[in-house]
Amino acid sequence: MTRKKRRYPHKKRPGPQPSRPLTAVVANARGEIFDLEGFVAVGTDGPRQDPLTTANTIALPHGSELMFLPDRIPLLIDLSTGKTRPVADNPYVPGERIFPVAAFNSPGVVLTHVCAYEERPGAKTLPLFSYGAVGWQDGGFRSAAIVVDREPRQDLRRMPRDRIVAGVERMRRTLPDNRLARHLEHCALTYGCPAGKNFFLSRYEAPLPTSKACNARCLGCISLQHDPQLTSSQNRIAFTPTAEEIADVALAHIRRVKKSVVSFGQGCEGDPLMAARVIGPAIARIRTATDQGTINMNTNASLPQVLAPLLDAGLDSIRVSMNSVREACYHAYFRPKGYRFAHVLESIDTALAKGRHVAINYLNCPGFTDSPEETAALSVFLEKHPVHLIQWRNLNFDPGRYLKMMRRVAPLGPPVGMDQLLKMIRKRFPDLKYGYFNPPKEHFTAAPPAAPEDVDP
Repeated sequence: MTRKKRRYPHKKRPGPQPSRPLTAVVANARGEIFDLEGFVAVGTDGPRQDPLTTANTIALPHGSELMFLPDRIPLLIDLSTGKTRPVADNPYVPGERIFPVAAFNSPGVVLTHVCAYEERPGAKTLPLFSYGAVGWQDGGFRSAAIVVDREPRQDLRRMPRDRIVAGVERMRRTLPDNRLARHLEHCALTYGCPAGKNFFLSRYEAPLPTSKACNARCLGCISLQHDPQLTSSQNRIAFTPTAEEIADVALAHIRRVKKSVVSFGQGCEGDPLMAARVIGPAIARIRTATDQGTINMNTNASLPQVLAPLLDAGLDSIRVSMNSVREACYHAYFRPKGYRFAHVLESIDTALAKGRHVAINYLNCPGFTDSPEETAALSVFLEKHPVHLIQWRNLNFDPGRYLKMMRRVAPLGPPVGMDQLLKMIRKRFPDLKYGYFNPPKEHFTAAPPAAPEDVDP
């Protein structure tokens, strides 16, 4: 019998949809957020103000938060005139003052535009968040951002509190007298730290905070602030764990998790190189017990002479934080004590020479990061220091004040656009990976895995 071929109707793929403007989103003094008909949302990229559209935005990623900005007036496009102007009061509710609304995006996306506003006289510095431009279209919020990492490592939907609490109880039985494990409990349950949560969920990357001290005074430090207008989001670790405590936490994670990562250098500590006297022995203990797992360090890379022995002891990878690859701009933000940018470069070269994986934690602010000068400097940096990965991170600092500060120390020409910057660097350095998270060593030479299909970015 001959089997007949079944024919299926040909389905045409939908073509590109026309770009549509986003309706502006504002808030009143009570913090109630609403869309404002007759006005188009605007984002800024340095001096440039651009309308937000469905073409230059994405659906607001799950886990993102919306914030209204006090002491500021939203900049919006008035459809009745087609011009951008400050809108201080709700045109539909006489006497109601309105405020700009910004998006603090969940991990894995990099901003292309920040919220557009004018400051009122006496405006205070904004808290330590990033302030992405946001608008409304098709029944949902949209964010001016680009997805750079789809791995659901810090997806809050995968972190149910009952499972975290169960993990905490299990770890209390496993490590009953470990001070570092108790510290991580506080991080996970009180501060809601995703890295801390992942440790108790036995997945991905576990934090190993160690250092009480730091040799930089970063403007956006989230664990120690000297600016009276800013508040640290969490307290810095108040003790130095022993090498045994560190190794026991690391091994508990490595033995439970495939392709595990354990990382020194967290938001609740200073720089781990300042605690090398315990980190070195801790790495030795871990590597004596197992060759599994990836031992990583998030660091300012300020002390190459201290870093080198740690690499020899078994440190697999480093992630180096920098807001800029230009010395003057780096120093203006990090405000180093006892080191210079040249030492950071020396550390990077040392790690590369020893065959270790090197990523840079590149703190992005539209208008600065995509300025022609910074873009050109980044290309030169990557030529001289061929790191393996750029983790595109959003700078958690008042964008207006940051740009003013950077303009005082370096030229900033008209921005090329964050989307164009990412494309340009990708084209020139095709082997350079983009991402957001520290990869396990199994992925050092492979493309990072795609996110499961059932998880939205």
